Amino acid sequence: MNEKVTRANKRTLNLSQVWIVIPAYNEEESIGIVLDQFIDKDYSILVIDDCSKDKTSEVTLKYPVTLLKHMINLGQGAALQTGFDYIVQHTNAKYVVTFDSDGQHDVEDIPKILAPLTSGQYDAALGSRFLKPGNVDGIPWIKLFTLKAGVLFTRISTGLKVTDTHNGFRAFTIETLRKIHINQNRMAHASEILTQIAQNKLGYCEVPVTIRYTEYSKKKGQSIFNSLNILWDLLFGRD
Repeated sequence: MNEKVTRANKRTLNLSQVWIVIPAYNEEESIGIVLDQFIDKDYSILVIDDCSKDKTSEVTLKYPVTLLKHMINLGQGAALQTGFDYIVQHTNAKYVVTFDSDGQHDVEDIPKILAPLTSGQYDAALGSRFLKPGNVDGIPWIKLFTLKAGVLFTRISTGLKVTDTHNGFRAFTIETLRKIHINQNRMAHASEILTQIAQNKLGYCEVPVTIRYTEYSKKKGQSIFNSLNILWDLLFGRD
């Protein structure tokens, strides 16, 4: 996997044991807004730029975060695995949270998704927009259909009783992260993570989280074409 590691700014980070992993591709419009949420938060931030063609990296470098760069576009699954490998090999992380770069997730939900792990009750916590008081306001119908199809497919194939299979907001203990190995580069990685949770018999729970459906996020990832791609990956993207 081609990658380049840089350190944004020369400020010394007060590293905590919680690392936030943010995969990004052509997110120059939103990545700064996302990173602004973490100002004055005591988290360690890792952004993986999946060979963006815009100024995603340039904007990211304005913040005190760690930046990894793919030299070719490999997909979101590959970007996450790059981040996981880096954290396992180069940090003292105890917990890892995956967080989207398009502005859909709320940093204030992070303590909620970490709580089941820090209490020692679970190995993984999965964000769900469908659990109350989560939020599905403004969700495009094609996205809703895709998500419901994903839930049915996952329940049949893994036995996991989840309500939201393609939410990028997740948290893992570092021990769990060492057991997750993403091979699906595109959107099928979300189902792959759930499959590995089932195969490893890991303790998991779902946590209600807010998903913001902005005009930007709808334009980026909620199109019919994008949803059909996710369905294709679900049905045919598995080894």
